[in-house]
Amino acid sequence: MVKKFLNSFGILSEKEINDFVQNTVRKKLNKSDFFIREGEVCNEIAFINSGTFRSFYTTNKGEEFTYCIMFPANFIAAYSSFITEEATSENIQAITNAELLVISKNTLDNFAKHSINWLKMYKIIAEQQYIELEKRIYQLQKDNAAERYRDLIENQPQYIQEIPLHYLASYLGITQRHLSRIRKEVVF
Repeated sequence: MVKKFLNSFGILSEKEINDFVQNTVRKKLNKSDFFIREGEVCNEIAFINSGTFRSFYTTNKGEEFTYCIMFPANFIAAYSSFITEEATSENIQAITNAELLVISKNTLDNFAKHSINWLKMYKIIAEQQYIELEKRIYQLQKDNAAERYRDLIENQPQYIQEIPLHYLASYLGITQRHLSRIRKEVVF
């Protein structure tokens, strides 16, 4: 799956993709396991082969706020920490059993040092992350909860059943009670 994903960009050579795969470590996580926790430094990135993840932070009141949900065929990392090499304030947790392909920052930096193609990939991935962040901010400010729920169902219908309702409600910025009303009203 990762070869197909990397190949889809049309940037990396077959050798570069094979080098990437050979330098990954397969890691299995059980439901509720963490890829990274608040306070740790993110020194690796992972490709999601299977499973669903949530990114969340804990407020000063001790409440968890899920702000991102990630699905298979995507990279995950605490990107700010990955870039700055400082401790993260986010947690990335498996919502389901999952399998990752993990590669270290040092290895990726080495690839980028020796290949303009990897620099291009870094740029594209950073751009995609920015676009996703911008889309999420706009959704939270512009769309109501029902529209955000509809967008998630339209774009990730196969995974919506895997997300526990309390995480889904948090992601949508609403209570579980409000989510129940929306689920009854939104018909496809």
